[in-house]
Amino acid sequence: MIPIYASLEGKITVVTGAAGILGSEVVSQLLSSGAIVCAVDTNRSAMDSVLGSNNGLHKFECDVSSDPQVVEVIDAIEEKVGPIYALHNNAATKTASLENFFGETLDYDLKTWHEVMNVNLTGMYLMARSALRFMVRRREGNILQTASIYGSTMGPDQRIYKDSRYLGLEISTPVIYTVSKAGVHGLTNHLATEFGKAGIRVNTLSPGGISSGQNEQFELQYSQRIPLGRMARVHEVASAAVFIMSPDASYISGQNILTDGGLSAW
Repeated sequence: MIPIYASLEGKITVVTGAAGILGSEVVSQLLSSGAIVCAVDTNRSAMDSVLGSNNGLHKFECDVSSDPQVVEVIDAIEEKVGPIYALHNNAATKTASLENFFGETLDYDLKTWHEVMNVNLTGMYLMARSALRFMVRRREGNILQTASIYGSTMGPDQRIYKDSRYLGLEISTPVIYTVSKAGVHGLTNHLATEFGKAGIRVNTLSPGGISSGQNEQFELQYSQRIPLGRMARVHEVASAAVFIMSPDASYISGQNILTDGGLSAW
């Protein structure tokens, strides 16, 4: 008899961008579900600070835009921790210069463009490629890739950014963000259709705006565009991620899971 609720108990999961707002919450919920979690981030001290310690938690430093580092970390996880059941391809960057990241479309800094693309899209491909080599051999595993409503399903609504600020900076959704996130779902579609025959599921998670330090003006203007009337709370997006990676979602593949409060339903 198939259980109504399948468990992640003892299953090995990998989360990239693990020290970030969403990644850290996914790590926490996976641990609560009984999973063994391999947290991957470029900054070990940030992981130590944000994630703390747990018997089921293993931390690995890795720059996902570096193929040698990606191969090394996936090999290390498989060898030292065990077979990867799920990969949450979640790492993304705003680069060291937020001012450059939020640059204008017609004058966007190309160095910043390539830096973001190397992490947000190429890095996802590199992580997926390395993990798939093991998953395909075992004919088991799944990959969930974080995109965004902006790019994977729609363009940014420029009206919400008037007088909007984040960490003291005037903000927008820059063109590189939209383009890199659009590519994520394209990668998902390709991997899901190519490796489905090996029993591998691949999906996209596309969150709407998550409340994370934006000013009151932005939260108000964004919330007015949402049928539920508010921004997402990070635990709501993370719980969707954990479900999609779990055996409960065993027939869900090639999908773009929108956690957007109904925005895309307008």
